Amino acid sequence: MSSLATKADERVASVDFTEHDLVVGLMDGRRISGLLEWYPRLAHATPAQLRIWEISAGGYGIHWPELDEDLSTEGLLRGAPAPAR
Repeated sequence: MSSLATKADERVASVDFTEHDLVVGLMDGRRISGLLEWYPRLAHATPAQLRIWEISAGGYGIHWPELDEDLSTEGLLRGAPAPAR
């Protein structure tokens, strides 16, 4: 049995922002977007701080060192807001 479905690859490929959204591109071509207000550290960050991010957790996470913020593609796919700190 063959399938034409592309294998899902939920690793981070890119991170972008709009005025109100975080947009994460995945290696398989999908894009996840979520409201910035769900991620207060990101929502209150400067544009310069938002540009300084790195891939973490074997490709399945994003880390903003200046903001001490970490998000996972799993959480983004579930639509989970950042936990209260």
